[in-house]
Amino acid sequence: MIPVIDIFAGPGGLGEGFSSTVDPSGAPAFKIKLSLEKEANAHSTLRLRAFFRQFFQNAVPDDYYRHLRGEISQQELFALHSEAATRADQEAVQLTLGENTWSTTEGQIRRALNNAREWVLIGGPPCQAYSLVGRARNKGKKDYVPADDERHFLYREYLRILSTFHPSVFVMENVKGLLSSKPEGSPIFEQLMQDLKSPTSALYTSPSTRSNKAANYKLYSLAAESNDSESYVLKSELYGVPQARHRVIIVGVREDIAETVPTRLAICDPIPAKNVLYGLPAIRSGISRETDSADAWISIIHDMSERRWYKTASNAEPLLGQYLDSAIRNARRPRNDRGGEFVACEPAIAYRPDWFIDKRINGVCNHSSRAHITKDLYRYLYAACYAKAFGTSPRLRDFPPDLLPNHDNVSKAVEEGNLFEDRFRVQLSDRPSTTITSHISKDGHYYIHPDPTQCRSLTVREAARLQTFPDNYFFTGPRTAQYTQVGNAVPPLMAAQIAQRILELLQRSGISGNGSSG
Repeated sequence: MIPVIDIFAGPGGLGEGFSSTVDPSGAPAFKIKLSLEKEANAHSTLRLRAFFRQFFQNAVPDDYYRHLRGEISQQELFALHSEAATRADQEAVQLTLGENTWSTTEGQIRRALNNAREWVLIGGPPCQAYSLVGRARNKGKKDYVPADDERHFLYREYLRILSTFHPSVFVMENVKGLLSSKPEGSPIFEQLMQDLKSPTSALYTSPSTRSNKAANYKLYSLAAESNDSESYVLKSELYGVPQARHRVIIVGVREDIAETVPTRLAICDPIPAKNVLYGLPAIRSGISRETDSADAWISIIHDMSERRWYKTASNAEPLLGQYLDSAIRNARRPRNDRGGEFVACEPAIAYRPDWFIDKRINGVCNHSSRAHITKDLYRYLYAACYAKAFGTSPRLRDFPPDLLPNHDNVSKAVEEGNLFEDRFRVQLSDRPSTTITSHISKDGHYYIHPDPTQCRSLTVREAARLQTFPDNYFFTGPRTAQYTQVGNAVPPLMAAQIAQRILELLQRSGISGNGSSG
């Protein structure tokens, strides 16, 4: 298998795509030799997935599934399979990349590569400083100086690895905001591209400090269709992901093999969100600030028809009124209540069951609902019914006055139509979802489930399905941390398509699976 090193790995979306790629004989084509991640919960998720990967899929021990069902702890699982756990610990390493830890990073990579000459580097530096939301947030911070934010320049750690180890190919991922970021008044993307082409020259300005074995790279886009300004942006909804996620993906090919050009991805029909959401068990939202029970929840739902906002909406829009009435009448106490970290069921999916479904789980994981205040339950049901009636998510101006939040900027949002007007967003069932971001960990307002009878925001598992993580990919840590991991990840199904193009390129270049040429 071709060695892969994954840095800034997050929960492992890119790595999952590569590890799932097979060669023409059906054998795994790539081997994740090392995943580096600094955040503890994401590292724990990586470690568990690394354990899973120590086995061929049909030989994964039953104990792994017992852990997913909550029958044994991760500690007990690893104790029962100590050799596989040791290999997982060697693969998934918690480490903060930076100048102060370079010697440790270098040692880990040398150990993992074990003298392999041909290998692949994947990953992307933290993206908060590049993202449009992050930049807007940082702008409001007193004394914030963009050029001093180390997150702008963590890609230099990427350069350091390229300069030292010369991988055959690298795949660098980041947010679209990278294209317009100007931390020192000039576009960082132009400088980054130049640096990636000649990483040694970028790091060592004096010729005397440069290695005689410096490797240069040619850079490629895999986007099927692109224009000059966004030529490196992959739009995941074009490539079989049920989510509109746009990310910068740069493929670098070492110059000695760069005559082989990677094939671009192939566009496919969009995948509607309902194809991955509606096979999961129905659950109810919780109730915050009041007594939470199934009886209390169903009482709140049935009581909605007596509310003034309901009558206002029904009188103004009869079609909307029909959907509201139907949702309220058809709401039931779900058999699985609010779900849980494991829900026993027979899950289904209308898209790529070979990718998502693992019957050995005997249910689904990471599928528990959030709690919401009563008025948000009103808003969620209204918004989901509005989407059914009109095929779009409502803006604040579309809500009855009684449902408007009591915030100072609401009236301004309604009058001016600013970003806050999209405060409550339903994921439409018949088209790809909007981007799943780490903000999903804060609240569920932007991620309302399209089924009004469930009256809730998306669960971690639903977000993971929209991100195309297989159902047997378990996210560890508190639920908030699980949401963050999912929101920060690369969709594995798109990563698998990228990996397939890299595999074909390496094979055409005469690079074999043992990490050598020939």
